[in-house]
Amino acid sequence: MLQITNFNVVFTDQTPLEILLADKLNLPTGAITDVKIIRKAIDARRYKKNPIYYVYTLNFSLQKGHNEASVLKKHKNIKTVQIKKDNNTKILPRKKISLQPIVVGTGPAGLFCALTLCQAGYAPIVFERGQDMDSRHKSVDQFWQTGHLRQESNVQFGEGGAGTFSDGKLTTRINDPQIATVLDTFVRCGAPQEIRYLHKPHIGTDLLRQVIKNLRQMIINLGGSVHFNTRLEKICRLDNELTEITLHSGQKIPCRDLFMGIGHSARDTYEMLFREGVQMEAKPFAIGVRIEHPQELIDRAQYGEDFNSPYLPVADYALTFNDREKNLACYSFCMCPGGKVVAAASENERVVTNGMSDYARDFGIANSALLVPVTPDDFGHGVLDGIRMQRHYEHLAFLLGGSNYCAPAQTVGDFLSHRYGSDNLLVTPSYCPGITLADLHFCLPQKVSAALELALLHFDHKIPGFAAAGAVMTGVEMRSSAPCRIIRDKQTMMSINTAGLYPIGEGAGYAGGIVSAAVDGINAARHFIEKNKS
Repeated sequence: MLQITNFNVVFTDQTPLEILLADKLNLPTGAITDVKIIRKAIDARRYKKNPIYYVYTLNFSLQKGHNEASVLKKHKNIKTVQIKKDNNTKILPRKKISLQPIVVGTGPAGLFCALTLCQAGYAPIVFERGQDMDSRHKSVDQFWQTGHLRQESNVQFGEGGAGTFSDGKLTTRINDPQIATVLDTFVRCGAPQEIRYLHKPHIGTDLLRQVIKNLRQMIINLGGSVHFNTRLEKICRLDNELTEITLHSGQKIPCRDLFMGIGHSARDTYEMLFREGVQMEAKPFAIGVRIEHPQELIDRAQYGEDFNSPYLPVADYALTFNDREKNLACYSFCMCPGGKVVAAASENERVVTNGMSDYARDFGIANSALLVPVTPDDFGHGVLDGIRMQRHYEHLAFLLGGSNYCAPAQTVGDFLSHRYGSDNLLVTPSYCPGITLADLHFCLPQKVSAALELALLHFDHKIPGFAAAGAVMTGVEMRSSAPCRIIRDKQTMMSINTAGLYPIGEGAGYAGGIVSAAVDGINAARHFIEKNKS
């Protein structure tokens, strides 16, 4: 099998890839077979001079009569063509253990950890504090419509984790062979085939819900058990070894191996672990707002005159700002084309936002978080100081929004002018239960407000209209990452002072998104399997 990288195709060209590739290699039509898309991205940087291109990485084979070595020799000047070697990973053998491993949390880290354990012949017990997917969806929808919050089942807690009510983004900065495992598993569970190769793959909230349910059933079919509405209340240690866990019902379960995929919003669980002496540390996170624009504004900025082409997806963006002299930075995060801003609270009397898109991304509004990094120097070096800061500003947002889970919102023009009340909006704010026009400066740290003011003007140079007076900002965004880290050993992936405790995923402070959290869960399970191999 051969592979070609950086294979450019004009975005309007619908010629089969087999034919285009044969032409590129000066081979007769029909010489190329078994073309598989490994990666597909858009290069729109040159649209003012040249057409927009799709940029492919392709694996392909040659028909009989065409030798790979001779093709490579003939086209040695094409440096992007090479022989592709398979790199398969295998599940390790196991030995019998006295106690079943326990997994806490059914976000991507917990689910993929449990699935990996099942595939190796172990039968993990999985506990989830929130509801199953169907019940959770009803609870979340009720909150968005009425403001009635269930603290144990919401956008943060429940089957699928926080990523379920997002865009289902599968982009990641890590480079790990288990990424392919994650994507293949999602496809087997009903996700679109294209996620295997798109440069910025996503599943969408609507499709992801069924995918997660199928993944849960796969775990059950392989011998695992999944229990909802079951919160971990306490862990017990003896001589720095895990011995037992206690559930919120009071039930005590002997436990030697516990995989904790608790998510970045399990504040009560962080507090419990801290009380029990598990080694943790404060870590940086980010604070900001959600900003909304008409999707067409972003499409025009990214694609130029081709913005309305049926051959192009709705456009996204990634923006960064850094003022080293003032030590202020800001960046866009979790950009949701054609999506909505959603209420993501998990505690009473606090307001926090997130972004969400369905698979089609056809809502007509582009939204993104604009985030400003904060560090322990800003909020304190105590393990739980970051959580205190999050709670403080989320409560201010609750009060500013009207104390009914409506969110405070402000136009960019008003924010930059330090006034509020303008209702000449570019879009109808999508946040439910609703918004209250207010001054966001009152629910943001001064450092965050200052960085946002500078960044908005900078981003407007990158995307004309980004800082338009009527663009809408909704506050606050606080849950992009965990505010603390459960410290673990790099070699074993176990807690450095609690043998048998495996902190995994975003909640442990070792991942940043669906794919990286899933990979972290897989790798922790594989470390456990390696430790117990026969």
